[in-house]
Amino acid sequence: MEFLAVGQEMPLMEKLGILANSAKYDVACTSSGVDRKGNGVDMGNCVAAGICHSFSSDGRCISLLKILLTNECIYDCKYCLNRCSNDVPRATFTPDEVCTLTVEFYRRNYIEGLFLSSGILNNPTFTMELIFRTIWLLRKKYRFNGYVHVKAIPGADPELIRRTGFLVDRMSINLELPTAEGLRTLAPNKHRKSILTPMRQIQNGITANKNDLVLYRNAPTFVGGGQATQMIIGATPENDYQILNVAESLYQKFDLKRVFYSAFVNVTGDKQLPALPGGPPLLREHRLYQADWLLRFYGFKASELLDEKRPFFNVMLDPKEDWAVRHLDQFPVEINRAPLEQLLRIPGVGVKSAQRIVAARRSANLTFADLKKIGVVLKRALYFITCGGRMMYPVKLEEDYIVRNLTEKQERIRFGSDGMSYRQMSLFDVGNFGQPVTVTDRIQAAAGQL
Repeated sequence: MEFLAVGQEMPLMEKLGILANSAKYDVACTSSGVDRKGNGVDMGNCVAAGICHSFSSDGRCISLLKILLTNECIYDCKYCLNRCSNDVPRATFTPDEVCTLTVEFYRRNYIEGLFLSSGILNNPTFTMELIFRTIWLLRKKYRFNGYVHVKAIPGADPELIRRTGFLVDRMSINLELPTAEGLRTLAPNKHRKSILTPMRQIQNGITANKNDLVLYRNAPTFVGGGQATQMIIGATPENDYQILNVAESLYQKFDLKRVFYSAFVNVTGDKQLPALPGGPPLLREHRLYQADWLLRFYGFKASELLDEKRPFFNVMLDPKEDWAVRHLDQFPVEINRAPLEQLLRIPGVGVKSAQRIVAARRSANLTFADLKKIGVVLKRALYFITCGGRMMYPVKLEEDYIVRNLTEKQERIRFGSDGMSYRQMSLFDVGNFGQPVTVTDRIQAAAGQL
């Protein structure tokens, strides 16, 4: 057990400060999808609804004890804070130290689970063995039954990855960059094949385990929460269309649970990295997450949202709004007759509200007041729907007009506190928006001369 002695010379809390800080740019750490009750023997449980989340000052989600096993690394990725050529404080936890932190933080109600990643110490297999030993101790010696998510190490012994998969709830392998060309440029030690190979192994293991669980109820669960990956956005010149196609392909070919998008933060100052005069592309990251949601839950395809002629999202509109204003031939949609698939494509209508509409209209025709109670965001939906053949307001189905109303801070159709009342638009709102209304115009309008 030689590796257990690694890193014991530094005080534990000093290590924690270094290795928690080193892990902050890894965003692939949610806990949804696993439901495991307490068994009366081990400590903790796991709730499918997920970990309670908090947010750091830079807007990133912190939901678990998120640490690196070590920030030592033999690789020299240009974008990575922990690359071997970077002069940063280095530290390495022992497996027992990670277990102690997890258990003590859990007892104090600081956390509900562990997210463990690592730099590459010595070689991939050595690092993966450290991770396996850590999780094995946490489960078997420390009797921790809470949520655990670990990063599998590309290039490690497949048997170690398999054995670790039976101890954790979720595993992830970072794709790092959207294309193989980007990897060659910024991460020369990493290769697309070495990343996709263990990703396929985990997928096959999950599939085989589902069959085993059907035949044998007490069979151990393999990666019950599925696998995820992460892509860095903005470090390489790929457009949104390329990134979304990569994500769609990963969902289809590898049955991934989540693809995470991480806005590039230049923490190394390497000359091969792009300058960020406007800071990290956080709004672009946000639009990609919204589009990813449309792929997974709303029945959209990447080719519907973007194409080669329009390869970037409109930052002023969310992706569903952007799609809707470019496909006005499909609107307005009659709420009381449209199938679920069509309801899901209406801006302001979510999955739950669409399902509620389908259920509620079986007993009565719905009105706009009903839609408000159901949860439809009428400020966005009113341009695209009718109830009983009538629109909430006689708006124009014109792209420029709708975009102006959706993007203005003070929308032209004004809603009251109940979300239903609104100011009727004047002739001058419907007509030329750019010219002010004069006294003469008002007199002519009152006399019927306009």
